[in-house]
Amino acid sequence: MDDVIVLGAGVIGLTCAVRLLESGARVRVVTADEPTATVSRLAAAVWYPTHTEADPRVLAWAHRTYDEFMAQAAAGVPGVAPRPTRMLLRGPAGWPWWSGAVPDFVAHPGEWRFTVPSVEMEPYLGWLADRVRQSGGTLARGRVERLADLAGQAGTVVNATGLAARVLADDPAVFPARGQIVGVANPGLVTSIRDEDHPDGMTYVHPRSRDVVLGGTFQPGDWSETVDPATTEAILRRCAGLVPELIGARPLWEAVGLRPARHGGPRVEPDPASLPGGTRLVHSYGHGGAGVTLSWGCADDVVRLVSS
Repeated sequence: MDDVIVLGAGVIGLTCAVRLLESGARVRVVTADEPTATVSRLAAAVWYPTHTEADPRVLAWAHRTYDEFMAQAAAGVPGVAPRPTRMLLRGPAGWPWWSGAVPDFVAHPGEWRFTVPSVEMEPYLGWLADRVRQSGGTLARGRVERLADLAGQAGTVVNATGLAARVLADDPAVFPARGQIVGVANPGLVTSIRDEDHPDGMTYVHPRSRDVVLGGTFQPGDWSETVDPATTEAILRRCAGLVPELIGARPLWEAVGLRPARHGGPRVEPDPASLPGGTRLVHSYGHGGAGVTLSWGCADDVVRLVSS
């Protein structure tokens, strides 16, 4: 019997599995989709606690994750690199609640400047899955209809199912936050730029090694996964207005993902009720658009909860 079953193989589930394996647990990851087919693959993904309320726990998770990613970048982990970033402001240039996690954060008139980790998710998710296997864990494909179906198969089940936790954990606080993004050729950009208060909609430009991710939307309660051509054109216009080098850029690809958001913030805690047979249940879901940003810090807490 496994010590722990991690249900879900997005960035939250895989980082939990890695940390649990490092702690000496026998771990099986159960997933309905391959890691590179989860919604995590669509994350932009530059460290930033977007649409996340100020909370000491969230700050601690973000800080530990920042440090882990910067160490991974220095070690040459696939897809991870430091990224200079500018956040354009349309109000006073105060210091945000999360600035203490970022050593070089500076507030200038009209913008914040800082360096944060950037993660290209497809190679990174593949690296995480390989790390699980190389550490003695297993990945098994399977769709679980009820958490109780895993009772008796492990001492603890870690529920990292993202949006599916709305049904599996019977948690109506979970909701989708639809995001549409566009990929274009990189004309030589290296700096991420954000304008989250743009009057026509949140706007961001995130360069990667082979392309640039342009966004975006944050549409709470919208379940549509269909690309909207008008939204694509609006994103291209906003981003070209922000970065002139993107004028005339055309899509290499377009995508829609449903961020697994939750009223009240992420749920990282043990369930007060065990599964049948005494199997313990620990939850880690509801990270919204900040799953990558909070991933390693939350995984550390999951290990503590499983071990306690």
